Amino acid sequence: MSLNPKSGSNRIPGAGRLIPAKTVRFTFDDQHFTGLEGDTLASALLANGVHLVGRSFKYHRPRGILSAGAEEPNALVGIERDAMRKQPNVRATVQEVYDGLKATSQNRWPSLGFDIGSVNNLLSPLFSAGFYYKTFMWPKAAWKHLYEPIIRASAGLGVAPDEADPDHYANRFAHCDVLVIGAGAAGLAAALAAAETGARVILCDEQAEVGGALKYESGIRVEGQPGYEWAQETAQRLAAMDNVRVLTRTTAFGYYAQNFVGLIERVTDHMARPHAEAPREKLWQVRAKRVILATGAIERHMVFADNDRPGIMLASAARTYLNHYGVAVGRKIGVYTANDSAYLAAFDLKRAGINIPAIVDLRDSPSPELVEAARKLGIDVLAGHAVLKVGGTRRVSSMTVSPKNGGKTRSIPLDALINSAGWTPSVHLFSQSRGKVRWDKENERFLPGAYVQDCVSVGACNGTDGLQETMDEALAAGERMAKEAGIASKATVPKLAVTGGAAWTGGMIGSAPGAGVDTTVKAFIDFQNDVTAKDIRQAVREGMHSIEHVKRFTTNGMATDQGKTSNLHGLAIAAETLGRDIPEVGLTTFRPPYTPVTFGAIVNHARHELFDPTRRTPIHAWHEAHGAVFEDVGQWKRPWYYPRSGEDMHKAVNRECVAVRNAAGIFDASTLGKIEVVGPDAAKFLELLYTNPWEKLGLGRLRYGVMLREDGFIYDDGVVGRLAEDRFHVTTTTGGAPRVMHHMEDYLQTEFPHLDVWITSTTEQWAVIAVQGPKARDIIAPLVEGIDLSAEAFPHMSVREGKICGVPTRLFRMSFTGETGYEINVPTDYGQAVWEAIYENGKPHGLTPYGTEAMHVLRAEKGYIIVGQDTDGTVTPHDAGLAWAIGKNKSDFVGIRGLKRPDLMAEGRKQLVGLKTRNPKTVLEEGAQIVADPKQAIPMTMIGHVTSSYWSENCDRSIALALVAGGSKRMGETLYVPMPDGVIEVEVTGSVFIDEKGERLHG
Repeated sequence: MSLNPKSGSNRIPGAGRLIPAKTVRFTFDDQHFTGLEGDTLASALLANGVHLVGRSFKYHRPRGILSAGAEEPNALVGIERDAMRKQPNVRATVQEVYDGLKATSQNRWPSLGFDIGSVNNLLSPLFSAGFYYKTFMWPKAAWKHLYEPIIRASAGLGVAPDEADPDHYANRFAHCDVLVIGAGAAGLAAALAAAETGARVILCDEQAEVGGALKYESGIRVEGQPGYEWAQETAQRLAAMDNVRVLTRTTAFGYYAQNFVGLIERVTDHMARPHAEAPREKLWQVRAKRVILATGAIERHMVFADNDRPGIMLASAARTYLNHYGVAVGRKIGVYTANDSAYLAAFDLKRAGINIPAIVDLRDSPSPELVEAARKLGIDVLAGHAVLKVGGTRRVSSMTVSPKNGGKTRSIPLDALINSAGWTPSVHLFSQSRGKVRWDKENERFLPGAYVQDCVSVGACNGTDGLQETMDEALAAGERMAKEAGIASKATVPKLAVTGGAAWTGGMIGSAPGAGVDTTVKAFIDFQNDVTAKDIRQAVREGMHSIEHVKRFTTNGMATDQGKTSNLHGLAIAAETLGRDIPEVGLTTFRPPYTPVTFGAIVNHARHELFDPTRRTPIHAWHEAHGAVFEDVGQWKRPWYYPRSGEDMHKAVNRECVAVRNAAGIFDASTLGKIEVVGPDAAKFLELLYTNPWEKLGLGRLRYGVMLREDGFIYDDGVVGRLAEDRFHVTTTTGGAPRVMHHMEDYLQTEFPHLDVWITSTTEQWAVIAVQGPKARDIIAPLVEGIDLSAEAFPHMSVREGKICGVPTRLFRMSFTGETGYEINVPTDYGQAVWEAIYENGKPHGLTPYGTEAMHVLRAEKGYIIVGQDTDGTVTPHDAGLAWAIGKNKSDFVGIRGLKRPDLMAEGRKQLVGLKTRNPKTVLEEGAQIVADPKQAIPMTMIGHVTSSYWSENCDRSIALALVAGGSKRMGETLYVPMPDGVIEVEVTGSVFIDEKGERLHG
């Protein structure tokens, strides 16, 4: 590698648009360089004569800069702002240089110039396509201790940051009439046409400046102005309009349903000293009525031997570095092409004083006008010739040229080689929108075909080659999209006259002559994953006939560039080897993101304490003040247990459980889901949603309800109270509240829209205080007004409305502990005050606060299930012992047909039972598997698993619930739970461990 620290050694005086006086200092691999303000890292390195910037993934071959945009597969570097701010795999072609930038090459050791890993290139016959599928299978035992550690250590490029990300990110939701993606000539014209109608327009482009190909196209004039100047003035004009937002450095990375597009804006990555309050990146979530895709086309490289040498790059990239950045990529540059556009790059370089020894054109009859123009400039054109190989290792030094059909070869010295196999329309976002591409056989390219969403493609991404045709198409699309978005305007859309420029005609896909015929030749298709032409052919020979199979076998297109330059080449070679047309072989799927997106931008503020919204009950402050330990239940903070001095969790829970059984406990149940179902057809609606009957439920009565999915499996449960003929108070599990609400709304709107019902979530409107235990009635009685609490007037499973502590209440007599219990619903604002009053009044009676862990133990002692813990999505009411909850005379409810499926009625299904360990002190592990015979051969036949397991201080032993095959017929049977330290014997019992007759409930 020739690292020349001399500033601007490859700068061409008078070329480019950067200002020579505005210099910046940066380092690459700890060597200091000078660039210009506006440079990318790639252009600044090339200006300093640096071509070797990295090593390839598999073979560790020297790699240089291939492109000038986001399609770059080679020049991936690490960027470090400080010890805390490090980012791997940044494209040098996108990263803007700023003063103090510190960049590091990747995938090499100990240095870029001398990399031990390059031995892989010598051993490449061992690493042919699909080698990992064949190599790491035997011996089987070697996988865990040998293969996997090595593979994991070798996988990936770059080094992940080892410190927490100190930056912050922003998120913005936006709506617009027309979203234009791409601010090249087509995008600017489309945005201008749409904006003139008065439509709300967002225009975004991934580059730091608008203009697209106009950044490097010379000789183009739009409305009499140089193309690049027209682009800048148009962007300024658009930005000044109130109905337009122009976003540069902003990549549209994902196109989702209903014209929802994700954008990432790089806000400060180009700044030396960003403002402390400025976000590093901003995620834009845009909903557009119409989308215009003006994403352009990506130049393809030629596939020939050793085409990955540093100094070999795309012709358009060389033209960009010259005409925009003022940088020559070499002093003696060869050209290899099958496309007209490479000639224009050669002409620009030649006029800048660069030696162009030859243009090697694979075509037999290139454009006579271009050939004549080349000869006038003193450039030799070798038509019908191919580059068979190149010289040099760390940088290309020569090309060996021969007639493509065989003949005398000659070697031409050079220090750079630019090439072009043609242009691939960028249909990535169109494909993400679920649009179907079509094959343009004449020009050998995929183009947008059938549209699924409200979008349109214009310009090069639509296969429109001429610039005037592109402008006309874009202007018409902008006006039409605005009208389709509902904008009625009589404004006259401007016409834009274009002069100069040339159509990008010609091109080839697949490998050039001589590439891959010799098994020692490496003609690269996918530079990032080291996939060669012979790898594709090998994949086909080994039976991979679908392009998706070829992709996975060879990893072609699976790197971070998603095969932007390689996919079409790989497809063409596979089709040629199979003897099929390209459309028959298929096209790989384009998935978001279009280019890699940082985790920080996606996660945004949702980290640390903001990772998930934290919900606290109205009584949270009291729990904190009384030493509660909290657990996260969904988004809620719930008191887990209340330890006293010297108590661990187990002692605290045991004390709380005993207190509830012997005196009373108070529990914060505010997190329970609560839904108000109101309307003349409320009872009919509940009849259809639950297995239970509801029409005849009396006023002021409660009923336990079971809700199923269509397949007949338990979805949720809860207690439902009838407050009036047309009003029900429905409770759900804490975690199930949102999905039950959605479930109800879904069925009401789609299946039962004829029912006159309103559904309202009231979870946050009610604080719920559960008072449970034999002294519960005595504790709350002095505080309750207007409700007769006697067992005769207010029996178990009843609801009454009145007051408590002077506050309106819905008082439920119900229990999740098996004791006499009340659940007191009061308006949220009064929750803590009522709790404190009850607690103070209950102290003389031994009232004890208890948390969720004690609640779990108490309900398990009584055999009450928790949906999601004692059910696993495959449990029916019959399996859970809840067949009694299915209305005997009901002919229809959600899930009734699912319950009638033969396999749900079959013998031997897993059923919920209780378990008692032979040693009462042994507490089973939840999730532990159960077998009938512990001496059977491994792998054993598992017949069930433990769903809930606790130490019960009230029972003075361990208890457990389990799902066991044929469980109801195994009462008294001994089963076994194999564990790493031995086998545990268990006896199958009923699921109720305390008060089987339910006498405590009715006290």
